[in-house]
Parts: sequence; structure tokens; C-alpha cells
Amino acid sequence: MKRHVRSLLASALASLALAGCAERTPGTARAPAPRAENAATLAGLEGAVTVTSDRLGIPTIRAASRLDALRALGFVTARDRLFQMDLLRRSSAGRLAEVLGRDLLEADTRQRLYGVPKAAPAILARLPERQRAALDAYAEGVNAYLRSAEALPVEFQELGYRPEPWRPEDSVLVVLGMFNTLGSTEDLERTRTVLIRTLPKGVASFLLEDVDPYTRALLGAQAPASPPLPREELRALVAQSRGDRARTAGLLSERAGEAPAGSNGWAVAGQRTRDGRAILANDMHLDLGVPNVWYRAELRYGDKELAGVVLPGLPVVIVGTNGHVAWGMTNLDGDVRDLVQLEARPDHPDEYRTPSGWRRFDVAQETIKVRGEPDVAMAVRSTIWGPVSPRPLLGGPVAVRWTALDPAGVDIGLLEMDEARSVDEAASVMNAAGGPGCNVLLADRRGRVAWTVTGRLPRRRGFDGSVSVSWADGRAGWDGYLTPAALPRAVDPPSGFVVNANNRMPLGEGAPALGRDYANGYRAHRITERLREARQVTEADLFRLQLDTRAEFFGFYRDLALRALSDEAVSRRPALAEARRALSVWDGQADVPTVGLPLLVRFRRVLADEVFAGWLGASRAAEPSLKLALPDIDTPVQRALGERSADLVPAPEGGVDAFVLAALEKAMTVVHEQHGGRPLDRLEWGAVNRVRIAHPLGQAPELAARLNMPDEPLPGCGVCVRLTGRTLGASERLVVSPGREAEGILHMPAGQSGDPTSPHYRDQQRAWVDGRPLPLLAGPPERTLTLVPERR
Repeated sequence: MKRHVRSLLASALASLALAGCAERTPGTARAPAPRAENAATLAGLEGAVTVTSDRLGIPTIRAASRLDALRALGFVTARDRLFQMDLLRRSSAGRLAEVLGRDLLEADTRQRLYGVPKAAPAILARLPERQRAALDAYAEGVNAYLRSAEALPVEFQELGYRPEPWRPEDSVLVVLGMFNTLGSTEDLERTRTVLIRTLPKGVASFLLEDVDPYTRALLGAQAPASPPLPREELRALVAQSRGDRARTAGLLSERAGEAPAGSNGWAVAGQRTRDGRAILANDMHLDLGVPNVWYRAELRYGDKELAGVVLPGLPVVIVGTNGHVAWGMTNLDGDVRDLVQLEARPDHPDEYRTPSGWRRFDVAQETIKVRGEPDVAMAVRSTIWGPVSPRPLLGGPVAVRWTALDPAGVDIGLLEMDEARSVDEAASVMNAAGGPGCNVLLADRRGRVAWTVTGRLPRRRGFDGSVSVSWADGRAGWDGYLTPAALPRAVDPPSGFVVNANNRMPLGEGAPALGRDYANGYRAHRITERLREARQVTEADLFRLQLDTRAEFFGFYRDLALRALSDEAVSRRPALAEARRALSVWDGQADVPTVGLPLLVRFRRVLADEVFAGWLGASRAAEPSLKLALPDIDTPVQRALGERSADLVPAPEGGVDAFVLAALEKAMTVVHEQHGGRPLDRLEWGAVNRVRIAHPLGQAPELAARLNMPDEPLPGCGVCVRLTGRTLGASERLVVSPGREAEGILHMPAGQSGDPTSPHYRDQQRAWVDGRPLPLLAGPPERTLTLVPERR
């Protein structure tokens, strides 16, 4: 859904921009040119604030107080990223169609149906006073820039509207947008519910096992037993599916088996480093765009010095350092959303059953403004548990119970990381905070490291949250949230390091479950393997590890294919010789010149499609819209094929090898079609793995070269430590030892500015593509802005 919204957004913006360009004299629609700023007035300041910017446009803010620093942060972020900030708040508020037209109506409708716009003011009203004051100060800074700007960014000019003043609740909307970016549990819960309700119990357990071989190795003795392979049940399902394969074609969702929005993070303790310092490394994997999702900043106020990245629209350093503690994050994939099965009253469909009896659905009227068209009115139904989902499940309505919609479930407690002086204090701040659920990696200046989690996690009763159930009789539901003290921590482990790459972590006996459907453990296993070998570690060593392109994950599929590609098979089907040559020379890497990997990646996908099509006929029949949304498709496929039994998979009469060869030929056809028939043994990975980092207006050919980053090959792959995809990758790479920030590293794609005419629009891109480090701290100042209080 999120990727669909981005596509619609780009299409709408491009068409509107072209229409606008056609109506203007060429060259008249320009962004405000960079100007040599000296001073500006900012209402609410307690004292003067100095903002210096270095050669990359990275601001260093020096103020007497936190609130003044946040006012200045709002001012400079709006200066550099105003259009991005406006889209972020409009996206969560369901107000994109108002300025972009009908193509965005579906996205707006979804936000309204889920009640996101109404959640923001309710969350704001519950925030502690210090957090509310921070949002007020930030809004004052944004609005001071809006009042002082000589001209609006080019996007506003093209679209013909002015941004509204920034409100504190707009920052809450930005937070809710990140909840949506990192949350995937609704689709996963739908998948699990359908599989458990439509398949034999043994098959469902087999398919939903969330411990792959790499994770199992990491968990060691804490790993749960694997469910038995349900041979007889699988054979029956495969037999039932023969002759009806069309119904189950295309079962895998776009990102099944791929990394979710996630990250790599690790912290190495002093016992493993060159001089006893602890070092943090963190690269957050998100869909990439222009401008980048993060904005680099340094804030110095009182005795506080912070450096890292912020999310435009939010006055919080998301990952970074305060000189005493460094922190990084990876997506927790925590289970913070439940689909509540609703029991509608048969003779009164406007009522549903609750523990206290039948109750009418709450119905609110919403109006969506659409650019150039009449307003669209809609009714939004909700329940005591949350909004009614626009998507039924197995033919029945479900309500959405989601932390992000609960005023008690969201805050910006991460703001208090400026006070933390040790990994213990930092973990306490993180455990108490109410942002999106994340793993947190910590390092402090005394050489210590830790892992913990942040975000509110529901305390469930009567069910485990894995599938949709009814809460009507009161036995199932939420009883608030886990207390901060109940959240797990690992501090100073004997290994001398902590690692998370969106994988399942060892929690210890009696620890509360955090989630399920974790990413495959290959990245975490590879990082752990490298760190176990490491001694005398430096920042440069950890930065190199962030760029690791080893892809042994695909070794199973290479061996499977080469076994089937016997001399006899190739002599019968000579075209397969090309595949054998390509796979034989694959070096196990995912580098730009690597050969063989393009075929392997496609072969894995085709093979999984074929295997699941043979197993899930009954599931697709019960839920025709089913798209399998499991992050781990490989464990069940590999276990079944490892048996070498043709009746466990939809194999033809020739057995497993014939099944494998058929999938391989299909993969060859796809790769040939996509790459002009280029021989597979000469097709380099760089021809396939090309990153696209585009501006929302960049779909228009006339604007693409000016607005988008160059479309070029990248090392890495979808399961590598250097995770890359067509639009997915490391949104930043941070390596830092607290107290030694001058030796820290931070780079990101694109640049600081969202203005295409700015020298800082793309000046960090080359280092990011080439894998070159840039300094964490800003360099010598090249421009100075003084913000002064408004005279009274």
C-alpha cells in the first residue's frame, strides 16, 4: 500500500508539474535561490541563536536552551525541506488529493477510514508538558521561516498553493507516518489468519515457523524446536492442486521473502576495540527518495551536544550521539496491531456485539477536498476497539486495534536522550518512550554496550495476537501496555557486542513475546560471524562491515540448480548450458561485476511461487485476494525440496530435478526478456541491481534528469548486509564512538536540501554510492545565520 501511494503521488505531481510548466514562460518557475543569510527574527526565542552551515549544508545550532535550539531546528529544516514536511503531514492527515488531485483520493480515504487525522490531536493533548513545549517551539521556528521566506520552494509554485502554518499536531502526524512506514503486521496477521483457518494444523505450523536456520544458529539453545514436516498433508494439498494451478498463480506478495523496512545495528564493546572505546554502527533501510528521509543536524545547548539525523517535521534526534551515549535503531517488527473479528447483529447490521451487549457502530462523516473536483463525502465506521478496516477478512468485518491510534500509545519520549549518560540511563529512556517499535543498540563512552527495545507493546489477555479473533465476549483484548521494566535488555554480553538486523532476539525464559514474522537471520548471522573474528576494531572496520556484500544465502539455490543441471539434462536441453555456466562461476558475492546472481535471484522467486501454488489452493479459494506476505518463504521451501520427494511439491513426472529445471527455464526466460537476451554468463549483477532515488516530480522525463539522482548500479542485495534494491537501501550509515565524535562517520543519499537549485541537493550522493565515509560532525562553517528574539 505504501509503495502504491508513492507511485500515485509521483504520477500526480508529475502531471501537475508538466501542466504548470506548459502554462509558464520557460524559466519563470524557480525555487528560491540560495541567499547569504545573516540574521532573522524568530518570535519566542529566549536569546540569540547561531546556526553555522558547512560545505555540505549541515547545520550546527548553538543556543542557550533546548527550546531555543528546537526553534532554530524548525527554522532551518523548513528552509531546506519545507515541501517534504508538508507532504508528510498531508499524507498522514489524508489531505494529499486536496493539492494533488483524484489520483491520491484512495490514499486519503484510507487514512480517514483508519482515523489517523483524529488521533493526532488526541495524542497531542496527552503529551507531557516538556514534550508539548518542544513541539510548540519547533512549530514557532517553522512558522518564523514561513513568514520570512522570500519565495516558496518550486513545488509549491508549480502546484499553486501556499503551505499552512505548522501546528504541533503536524509533528504528531509525522510520527504517525513513521508508524505506518515501519508497521506491516496487518498484512501478516491477515496471511496468518487465512492459513490457520484454511490449512491442516501441521501445514500451517510448518509454513509459519519464524525461526530460519540462520536465526536458529544465533539463538542456540534458546531456539524452539522446528515443527515436523507434514508430509502426508502436503502430499494431499499438492494432489488437490493439480489441474487448478491458474487459481493459485502469483500468490507471493511483492515483498514476500524480502527484507521489510528495517536496518542493521550493532555495538562493539571496549574489550574488542583498539583502545577500549565502544563503537556503534547503524544503517537504517527504507525506501529511498529525494530529498532523503533524514536531515543531518548538530545541536549544542547548555552542556548538551547532539549530532545525528532528525526526521523533517519532528524535533528529535532519531539516531546519533550526545557525547556520552550513542544510539541506533532497527525495526522491531513488533506486534502492535490486531484485527478484531466483529460479530455483526444478523437483524441489525448497524450493530456489533461487545462484552456489554449489542452496540451501534459509531459513524462519522468525513469530507475530502479534491483538487479541481467536487469534495468527496464519506462515512467512517468505528468501534470501541478502533476503526473498521476497509478490507474484510475471510468475508467478515474486522476492527483495527493499533497502538498508533491510541493516545496512550504514542509520545516523543526519545527527546530525553539528551540527558542520558550511560547505556543504563539510555535504555530507561528508550523503554519509556512511545514511538514506533524498534530495537535499540547503545554504546557509551565507558566502553559499554547494550540492546533493548522502544515503543509501547500491548499486554494481551486470552490470545497471543497471531491471528484475528473476536473480542466480543471480553475474554480476549488488551490490558494496557507492558511496563518499561518488563521490556528486555542485554547489557555488556560476554561476546563483547550486540547485533540486530530485524531478526528474532534471544529473550530468556519468561520474557514477553515482542512480535513474530521477523526478517531472515542471514544478515544478523553474517554480522555476528564477522564480529566474532574481529579484534582491535576501529570505526573504519565497522563501516566496511556495513558494506559487506557476501550473499551465501543464495547458496542453497545454486546447489539445487547445479545438481539438476547434469550432463544428461543439458544434453537433452542445450539451452540450459548457459545457466550452468552462469551458476558455476558465481563467486558468492553481490558485487557490481558478479555473474550468476541475476539468475539465482529470479530462480529463487520462481521456485517459491511454484511451490506455494501447490500448497495454498484452499487458502486462495477462501480468500481470493490472498497475497502471501511472509518475510521467510525460504525455510519451508528448502525443507520440502531437501526431502527430494516429488509429491511434496507440484513436480512433474520427472521428479524434483525436472521441477527444478522447469523453474530454472522460466527464470531464464524472465531474465532474458528483462535484459535484452544478454547471455546469462555475461550478465553482471550491476545490470540488474540499479538503484532509483527519485523526487516526487521525477517521473516526468522532462524533469527526471534535474530532480532524480542518477540511476546507477550498486553492490549489495536484498538479503546482504549492504542491503539494496530498486528503491530500497541504507537511508544513512552511522558509525560513532561517544566522546570521539570527531572520528565518527555519517553518510546518506542525495543531500541536505530539497531545493534542486541548491548545491546541497545531491552533494552527498556520490559518497553514498561509492561507499566512502563522510565525517559525522560538520566541517568548518561556510555560512552563518543569527536568529534573534523578536523585539517587544
